[in-house]
Amino acid sequence: MKITSTALSLLFLGNAQAFLPSHRRSTFHFLTTSGNNLGDTFSKTRLHYRNETVTDAQEIQDEISVKTIIFSELGLDHNAISLFGKGRMGTTGDKTLLGGKGANLAEMSRIGLSVPPGFTITTECCKQFCGVWNNEIPAELWEEVLESLKTVEEDMGRTFGDPENPLLLSVRSGAAVSMPGMMDTVLNLGMNDAVVEGLAKKSNNSRFAWDSYRRFLEMFGNVVLEIPRRLFEEEIENVKAQFDVSEDSDLTAFQLKIVVGRFKGVYTKMNLSFPVDVTEQLELAIGAVFKGWIGHRAVKYRDVENIRNLLGTAVNVQAMVFGNMGETSGTGVCFTRNPNNGDNKLFGEFLVNAQGEDVVAGIRTPRPISELESVMPDVFKEFKRNAAILEEFYADMQDIEFSIQEGTLFMLQTRNGKRSGEAAVKIAVDLVEEGLINERDALLKVLPEHLDQMLHPRFTVVESSEYQKAVISRGLPASPGAAVGRLAFTNEKVVDNKENGIPSILVRDETSPDDIEGMYSAEGILTARGGMTSHAAVVARGWGRPCVCGCTSLVIDEENGTMLITLEDGSQKTFKDGDTISLNGNTGEILQGAQEVAPPAIAGNLKTFMKWVDNVRDIEVYANADTPVDAKEARKNGAQGIGLCRTEHMFFLPERIMQVRRLILGNEEQTKEALRELVNFQRQDFEGIFKEMDGLPVTIRLLDPPLHEFLPSVEDISIMSSLSDQLGITKRELEHKVKSSEEINPMLGLRGCRLGITRPEIVEMQARAIIEATLNAINAGIDAKPDIMVPLVGKVEEFRSQAALIRSVAQTVFEERGQTCEFQVGTMIEIPRASLTAHEIAEEADFFSFGSNDLTQLTFGYSRDDVGTFVPSYLTQGILTDDPFVTLDVEGVGQLIQMTVEKGREVNPNLKIGVCGEHGGDPRSVRFFCNDADLSYVSCSPFRVPIARLAAAQACVEKNNA
Repeated sequence: MKITSTALSLLFLGNAQAFLPSHRRSTFHFLTTSGNNLGDTFSKTRLHYRNETVTDAQEIQDEISVKTIIFSELGLDHNAISLFGKGRMGTTGDKTLLGGKGANLAEMSRIGLSVPPGFTITTECCKQFCGVWNNEIPAELWEEVLESLKTVEEDMGRTFGDPENPLLLSVRSGAAVSMPGMMDTVLNLGMNDAVVEGLAKKSNNSRFAWDSYRRFLEMFGNVVLEIPRRLFEEEIENVKAQFDVSEDSDLTAFQLKIVVGRFKGVYTKMNLSFPVDVTEQLELAIGAVFKGWIGHRAVKYRDVENIRNLLGTAVNVQAMVFGNMGETSGTGVCFTRNPNNGDNKLFGEFLVNAQGEDVVAGIRTPRPISELESVMPDVFKEFKRNAAILEEFYADMQDIEFSIQEGTLFMLQTRNGKRSGEAAVKIAVDLVEEGLINERDALLKVLPEHLDQMLHPRFTVVESSEYQKAVISRGLPASPGAAVGRLAFTNEKVVDNKENGIPSILVRDETSPDDIEGMYSAEGILTARGGMTSHAAVVARGWGRPCVCGCTSLVIDEENGTMLITLEDGSQKTFKDGDTISLNGNTGEILQGAQEVAPPAIAGNLKTFMKWVDNVRDIEVYANADTPVDAKEARKNGAQGIGLCRTEHMFFLPERIMQVRRLILGNEEQTKEALRELVNFQRQDFEGIFKEMDGLPVTIRLLDPPLHEFLPSVEDISIMSSLSDQLGITKRELEHKVKSSEEINPMLGLRGCRLGITRPEIVEMQARAIIEATLNAINAGIDAKPDIMVPLVGKVEEFRSQAALIRSVAQTVFEERGQTCEFQVGTMIEIPRASLTAHEIAEEADFFSFGSNDLTQLTFGYSRDDVGTFVPSYLTQGILTDDPFVTLDVEGVGQLIQMTVEKGREVNPNLKIGVCGEHGGDPRSVRFFCNDADLSYVSCSPFRVPIARLAAAQACVEKNNA
């Protein structure tokens, strides 16, 4: 069949099927959707046309050609829909298009697990829906949906919308990256007054039918029509109170009919109509799930989790199976290992006679998965087998959702489970020991954020009597760690507290995706309801927030900001907004007041894991440390040197700041006296640092900030008065000197090497202190390795001047002491001109170190101190994808770094080059420094050294895997 230009015109008008053979004028489906080459796809994959297998190669190619044109016209590069179930093919490689949920449903089906059939609408469609399709489903795509639905009907032997034999559907989101609880789900879709009667008759279970109907009315109203969920909750609570019923599951069919009537009344009160047409329900639900991708809570979650560059969410339309058909039915969520501590035991919960949302929403407190063995032994045995199959298949801990319909197990979802830092490390180590993965693979199982969690404080005295007396209640230990903060009952209060530097504990009956900002800003989370797999638990674990769930002794009054706790002796105590409590996420304990916390140590599984990290990475990790205490912490965390010792930080102690002020403002004799005092201070500091870093390099930056930063405000009368007395000048003279030191733009003024060139006595003092400290350390048996770094160099002449002065001072000290030592003189690369002339500077310098903060500031022309006024807006509008002071701007600043490295090593192939800005501790930036910039080391804060070590190792693994 040749497609003519006339045919193409008609295709673009949506009449593509006119050119297909008459018996093939319906949509066909690929069993896989990966790849752009449709010819290759055909050669590897059968095509199903309804229940037929198409074998005529020419007809298939004709249909492929037509489909390609249709999809292209819709702005799609791939098939819009992929079927799953009944053993159809699917691969995890499809996640970009099918989302994690859709790809894994197809994969579970392919490996023989019992998965209800359905189909996935791709993430590409979401992108187009939220963009050029203007929130509408094109007719061509809708035809695809209806044809796919027919396949599901045939697989299930039921008909959508048929009261006599109804098929009900779930409509669920699923992006390529897991976003637990952030996106929307509609269950039991396809219900109306006629279908509910037919379902009751066919199932011989009237209660089940009406329970399904009321659930659908609530979910459809909330997700699709944006009716507040609380309006439905109020109505069902009223009915339960009317009939003296405590649990939803205790409502009878008659009472559920009343609930359905009340729910319809909610629609009426909101001036909304419930669509009786089931196909209209489906179209609206698909659109709502797509729109949820750009909803506030989903956008906020992606922002917090730094999830970028996804097409959108896929939509999974799947045949319903029912966990609410009685005592032989149920639903549950289970992790194949404990997501809190990593123990190799099933960890999860289930509910009898319930649907999946009941578990994750925390509406009822579920039962531990271990009890399923006694309730439904055959189901438990099959589930345990399936869990083992999935964990071995994915070589990772799985988070599984399942339903049981009248004794038959169905697998609804699997994904790599969110886990705490402790669990991530243990699982990675255990998987290696079990032979499922190797050490290099294990490095990719632990996120840098996981290590960050493990380096957070913990309670120190959990065994003491004082600690035990402070325990006022217990809940479920949903997310490990220690949290201390003031009670806050609303998201707004938590966010406000954080902005004012006040730590908060967010307290709720149960959390929902609407609480995302409060949860992120809180130190810890406490809920009265919900289990170990509730929304609060899953999100808290992912973010490393300590969380205690299901504390049934709590009665929370959000409106009045109070929390009533029934103590273990039966008495009651009220806590109010602003009271301080502590949470132990490891034990589930809630404690009155602030408990003492302490940092954890690197030991056990973490120590083993970090050995693997260091065996793999090919870049060194240094620390930024300004004191012996910082240096000790850095070495404890595995730092291989100090990449930045900021000497100005040593000057701000009270007894030292006065000497600095005398240096700046005093007469010639006062300046000399101040220099003598300062050299003694600096020498002692350097000796302490050399002692802690024995055998490792220490990079000391000469004085960098503008001098005015050391001077008092003229409004500070008491300090100005004391200083004028010490200098022996009048207050008016002092005020004139202070004001004359001020600059219009000090960050671009007299600082860095410019200060050293105009005030050489400062450089002489610092160089003397460094060299004398080095010699003293050597004489004490310490292997001191100083690197002296000149800041803010823009021209080679600036560096040459400072390096000559430093070496001259060193030579003088050598002659005075009759002893020498090795040292290096290098420069910070912070000014774009230094990058452009790096080949000239490299001829003179022993090493380079990128000051990425200033380099970013000067490349963008952004003031780092003022970016808060516009960068948030830039991020929201998509002008920036990341804050460039947090994650390196690879396209701009990154190019300068690469050019500097290239130019510098052309002149000096062995030139040591590192980075010491804040980016040295950012995992994504570290990836660039390792794989693209070829740096010798990165340097970060002492507490982020383990994170940088892991990021560097992961970058190495990814480079080798590419």
